[in-house]
Amino acid sequence: MTWSEPGAEHWVSRSSDVPASTRITPPAEDIRKMADIINAGEKVTFLVGAGARGATDQVLAAAEKAGAGIITALRGKDVVPSDVPYHTQQVGLLGSRPSLTQIKECDTIVLLGTNYPYGEYLPAVGQARGIQVDIKPEQLGLRYPNELNMWGDVGATLDAVLPLLEQKTDLGWQEQLADEMREWEAEMARQAEVAYSDGVNPRRVVRAVNERLPEGVTVTCDAGTTADWYGHHIRLRRGMHGDMSGRLATMLAAMPYAVTAKFAFPDRPAVCTIGDGAFQMLGMNELITVKKYMDRWEDKQLVIVVMHNDDLGQVSWEMRTEDGNPMWRGSQDVETMDYAGYAELLGFQGIAVHSDDEVDAAVERAFAFPGVTLIDAYVSRSVPPLPPHITAEYAVNTAKSLLKGDPVEFDVVKDSAKAMAAEVVERAKGALGRD
Repeated sequence: MTWSEPGAEHWVSRSSDVPASTRITPPAEDIRKMADIINAGEKVTFLVGAGARGATDQVLAAAEKAGAGIITALRGKDVVPSDVPYHTQQVGLLGSRPSLTQIKECDTIVLLGTNYPYGEYLPAVGQARGIQVDIKPEQLGLRYPNELNMWGDVGATLDAVLPLLEQKTDLGWQEQLADEMREWEAEMARQAEVAYSDGVNPRRVVRAVNERLPEGVTVTCDAGTTADWYGHHIRLRRGMHGDMSGRLATMLAAMPYAVTAKFAFPDRPAVCTIGDGAFQMLGMNELITVKKYMDRWEDKQLVIVVMHNDDLGQVSWEMRTEDGNPMWRGSQDVETMDYAGYAELLGFQGIAVHSDDEVDAAVERAFAFPGVTLIDAYVSRSVPPLPPHITAEYAVNTAKSLLKGDPVEFDVVKDSAKAMAAEVVERAKGALGRD
């Protein structure tokens, strides 16, 4: 159509196409106070969220000078590379035990670009001096009684404070966390080896995916049990991306996020980990979207891993562990179908996995294929998404649900016992200093 430059007329907005700078830095006096608080700390912890993306180098430099341990919120998992030994991954029900150590023992906590909401997994009031840095001022001081709340970009703020940070010479805090993290990784490996009676161990599937992640990949998950396996077993290296919905505490986000990643980075692979409930709700029709647009992607590799257990698993376990009630099949059962066959109908590669022995070959085959692959993993519905420390309340409520007649009681008892036994064995080995 014919176009002409708009004039200076009423109701005509001549907007700019230049993006706004967000390199906001707090006042100098706040920067000085931030440095003083961190320098005074003996056990400093950085809790890093998605708001710190783009500031990886600054976060690592500050942690190195402060002798700080690092926890990442689930959406900030890709901000800090997994090979940093004192990066203890996530905290909370799907976090690690070393992260829980940090929360229980730190004397200073620095919240960097995170709105982490679970107060029971933040330090007790009065235990730690708190600092928060966030580009969103409405989030400052919302989750913890911080001593200092700083409106600013994480990277710019850390650039300003770095010259004022003193180099810690005693790195015992970081070394303690690194030792605990090695023990935790051994426990996660053991959990992935547990055999279940009613299907494949989903941890084994996600571990196999993690071991074969290509450079530059984006990994997505849903806010169900796939988030537990993602938090416990996915380790993102520098240059990789990971994401999920931070506020939509339900299914659906994994598949559209993975498709979005393919549009955002058409020259890079993507992996979607998704439950069968979410795949039926939005994953299946998104595969049609993939079929329509994949010719636009230079790198066509997209691996979809469907956790196929015919169960809305996260809520089933919440019923047992939080309410002490048996899982109610009327709301939790998912109608089964052949997901691998559905992928093949669209011209994609479909791989069905029915046993633990088939996992590695299936994942290897998926990453060797240059196009779209759907792994239909028939996983157990009885695998407990164990918290980093099994609380008395967790155990008591699970027992109550079974006494009330959980419909899959036998498998839940047997398989939960296996998973808990794996944890106990690893703890004992760690205490004895054995491999």
